[in-house]
Amino acid sequence: MPEIAYLALGSNLGDRAGFLARARESLASPPATRVVAASTVEETAPIGPVEQPAFLNQMLCVETSLAPHELLAHTQRIEAAAGRDRSGPRWGPRTLDIDIVRYGEVELSDATLTLPHPELPRRDFWLRGLRELGASGTPVAAR
Repeated sequence: MPEIAYLALGSNLGDRAGFLARARESLASPPATRVVAASTVEETAPIGPVEQPAFLNQMLCVETSLAPHELLAHTQRIEAAAGRDRSGPRWGPRTLDIDIVRYGEVELSDATLTLPHPELPRRDFWLRGLRELGASGTPVAAR
């Protein structure tokens, strides 16, 4: 049975809008995933200690037949295809970042994935994107 997931896209290097557009296209590739809705693209200041350019961010609602870890692997392949370099500092500049913010009602935490995303309460632009798409930013356990 397909599941609804919310993915946050971000880019602050190169053709930021182009990277977001290509990510949307790659995520809209049935049968694995289908983009149901997309929030407005928003420019935001970077988070973290590294000086870097502003980000373009967007929240997507996707329908997916992939399990959470399969979806993570899929998003990481899309990031790699966009030239994402993971060797830099945490929260550093990047061509493309795709975070799984929520995956249905799933709650999990292991070495590679935590759902809902632990940074959700601290990312106002994610919360705005979720509200725009008609979703709650409230963690499952807090409802």
